[in-house]
Amino acid sequence: MELTLGRLLAGTAADSFDDGIMLDAVLEPLTGPGGTVKPAIYPGGQYQADKRWPPASEAASDGEPQAVFVIDNVPSQANRLEEALRASRPATGVPEMILDLTGLDGLPAHLLRRISSWHFPHRNADAYLRDATDEEGTDFSRQPVGRDLFAATTSSAAALVSWWPQALLYGFWQSHLGKKRSQAKHARAWTSEIIGWQPAAQDTRIHGLKGDPLNLSIEEDAIYDDRDHTGWHLGSKAEKGETKKKLSEIGHGQVPFGGETPAGVSFRLITQRATVSFAQLRRIGLGTELDDSAATAARALLVAMGLHAHVLAFGRGFSLRSGADLRVLRSSATWLGNADETLAELDASTTESLLQEAKSHSRDVGVSLEGWDREPLVLLPKANLEKAIAASWPLSQDT
Repeated sequence: MELTLGRLLAGTAADSFDDGIMLDAVLEPLTGPGGTVKPAIYPGGQYQADKRWPPASEAASDGEPQAVFVIDNVPSQANRLEEALRASRPATGVPEMILDLTGLDGLPAHLLRRISSWHFPHRNADAYLRDATDEEGTDFSRQPVGRDLFAATTSSAAALVSWWPQALLYGFWQSHLGKKRSQAKHARAWTSEIIGWQPAAQDTRIHGLKGDPLNLSIEEDAIYDDRDHTGWHLGSKAEKGETKKKLSEIGHGQVPFGGETPAGVSFRLITQRATVSFAQLRRIGLGTELDDSAATAARALLVAMGLHAHVLAFGRGFSLRSGADLRVLRSSATWLGNADETLAELDASTTESLLQEAKSHSRDVGVSLEGWDREPLVLLPKANLEKAIAASWPLSQDT
């Protein structure tokens, strides 16, 4: 079945009995079948272990749930989808806000100077948005766009469709305004996860030796400021504000390591499953000024955006992290309803065309897409945020 805008509009309408779309893929390490993959590591040097029933079509079951590691969990997948959409802006015109920190001098090189709204950890409910002003210095929450965003709810989501559509796909909780302010929540409609089935080993650890071409090895300690190792010296007594440790602690000498970090894992099978829930999307309304045809158009736009993000992020070989390069062996898409139907193959050209068509239709029926197809809206940090940044990176003030 070909996926069309008409089908998305019918499926996401308030009176529809369709359930959603499911995307399945079987993945393989770039090193080939049985090659090792590094799942995400959590505090304590642990992988996220679980037991699950296997996909009936992919793994033979002996009647028992199987051991798995979660290679990439739902929140992590959402972040990767958001990054794919951010990168697509020149072609898709998705909205973006930028928190501009270029006026703060001397920040360390690894810190972003311009933080995209696609990178805000809590999306529209993020403290960085709360602590921002417009370019004239007016509190963003007092501007019309800011007021509408902070007041947005699932049933009155016009501002989110216009400026923060990712929040309606991947979820948000407005929890940073204070107990007497909005606590609006919206559960994610899009979920995606990568699972490694039947790991060959459960607790293999990495062992090795960090080399040194000069093999520096002395008894005398290095004394340094823990915030900046560039001015270290040898000595026996540390002054106030200094640290005294072995030379190996600042990168010199041969240092054996092992036991702390889990190694890559060989899996019998690696799968990815993504779903978009029409039931959750049907909760979305645009307030009392627009009828349900506009809300339906907005929901269809969100689905089209999510499909395009998925294909951009995972429709070809991709890298999750060091030691986790994967490629797609086979994939399928299924329309979930009274009678599930297999969808035609989705590629980036198809999903981009669907997104553009959904965007045009949304405008035609009165959906405000103020933030789409324009330059990013630039914001600046408030004075209190500037001070917090300076206090977090005090050495930057001396450069």
